[in-house]
Amino acid sequence: MAHRRPATPYRAVLLFGVPLLVLALGHMLSNLLRTLPAVAIDVIGADIGVTAARLASLTGAYHIAFAAGQIPVGVALDRYGVRTVALTLLSIVTVGAVLAATVGGASGFLLAQVVLGIGCCGMLLCPMTLAAKLLTPQQFGLWSGLIQGVGNAGMLLSASPLAWLIEHHGWRAGFWAAAIFAVGIAVLVMPFVSNEGPGPAATGRTIRSEAREVVRIGLSPQLRGIVVLAFSSFAAAIAVRGLWGGPWLMDVRHLGRIEAGNALLPLTVALVVGPMLYGVLDRRSGSRRHLLVVGHLVAALALLAVASARPGGWLSQSLGGGVLPVGFDVSAFLLFGAAIAVQPLLFAMGRAVVAPEHAGKALAAINLSFFAGAAVVQAATSPIAAAWGLSAVMVFLGAVLLAATWAFAVLTRQG
Repeated sequence: MAHRRPATPYRAVLLFGVPLLVLALGHMLSNLLRTLPAVAIDVIGADIGVTAARLASLTGAYHIAFAAGQIPVGVALDRYGVRTVALTLLSIVTVGAVLAATVGGASGFLLAQVVLGIGCCGMLLCPMTLAAKLLTPQQFGLWSGLIQGVGNAGMLLSASPLAWLIEHHGWRAGFWAAAIFAVGIAVLVMPFVSNEGPGPAATGRTIRSEAREVVRIGLSPQLRGIVVLAFSSFAAAIAVRGLWGGPWLMDVRHLGRIEAGNALLPLTVALVVGPMLYGVLDRRSGSRRHLLVVGHLVAALALLAVASARPGGWLSQSLGGGVLPVGFDVSAFLLFGAAIAVQPLLFAMGRAVVAPEHAGKALAAINLSFFAGAAVVQAATSPIAAAWGLSAVMVFLGAVLLAATWAFAVLTRQG
């Protein structure tokens, strides 16, 4: 009988590609849930009796819970395996989505956001940790972009499709759909994702010591610049796509809900396709640090351009005082999305500068910074919007990106 040929690339894709993509669906769900308020902020606020600025504070609880869960989830992934953690988190997401769809009032919505933040906190870490264990650092850069791209497709669902669902069936229908989606992903995880035992680093160590290790790695000189840029990068992206992009187009540009959802679609497509393209470009160019610096600078300038092009803004005034067409905003948001989509390379950069046995904890530290930044920056945008309006929010986000990019360039220049 002839010997079997070695595993083909197709078999390799089945062995690790399918589990990674199934787990990436969880990240897709997480993105859908965190960006849902962008197209429903007015109807949610009216239903639960809060202003748009107050609702921004309530949705910030999602990011606070998400950030708080990073270290426990990072430790749990090492101790109990990806499959067990993923199924547990999907169960929590289902409960949180049902809570959001059924409870009333600001306090009920706040509770639902906290539960959803806890449930979603490991949806990106699960596929990233599995990829870090299965792939080389060179392969990881490409696959991390693919995982982020698939996950960011959740923002596509929360654009026009979700706007249509909310328009016709109410905002609670969006959370019911998310609950059904979570159950469906869990059904796929069970046959396609195998569980692994605890890694060598977890053997004989206490949970507290492992949690301290995550913090220590995150504060190390190798990761310091990466963590600083991560703190602002996702915060800006989710503030625009997840909260203020919709109100900007509806309140400042006077578009309807479905029109605003359509106008956000190019930005969302850029956030889906961009990470995959940057993964390929990173592998071919070897200029990861420069890609990150240029991408974040361009993203900052795009937000400043949006603010300046508002009716009465300096760009509008310099062009004769007329109102620029809404296509300018759509194009600037598209440029912002195409540039900020470089952010998954922060994971690849972090994976490359630590020893393999610390890869999972390094990813947890970077993800913690991503979502701690989202919580802090999004909370800061609420009083800014209330005091000075949405244009001030865009200026603030652009300034935060500029400052963080400068710090990243300084802290990583020797590396």
